[in-house]
Amino acid sequence: MNPCIRNCIALFWRGQGILHSVIASAYDGEEAVEIYKELNERPDIIIMDHRMPRKNGIEATKEILQINSGAKIVFLSADDRVKEKAYAAGACSFRLKSFGMAELIEEIESAL
Repeated sequence: MNPCIRNCIALFWRGQGILHSVIASAYDGEEAVEIYKELNERPDIIIMDHRMPRKNGIEATKEILQINSGAKIVFLSADDRVKEKAYAAGACSFRLKSFGMAELIEEIESAL
């Protein structure tokens, strides 16, 4: 996730009194898997993008779920055609990128 977007999400959450925090972010799917392996404390939820360099979100989702089958992954994409693939990979939720911050929070809360 872009650091600017991550910071905006964190600021928005704090302003709304939401107690979630962003504990890590990755440039691409490969980095997401590596970071997940190294985390001492597993996140309650992972927000996964689809189109990324080196390793896409589908592949990263599968690998993270091989590490921890209980991981909860909210999958984001601008392409509705990958919805079935995201669910087949193990995502617990799918959201098209044309959403507002309130919708993202609702998606996260329902996945938890």
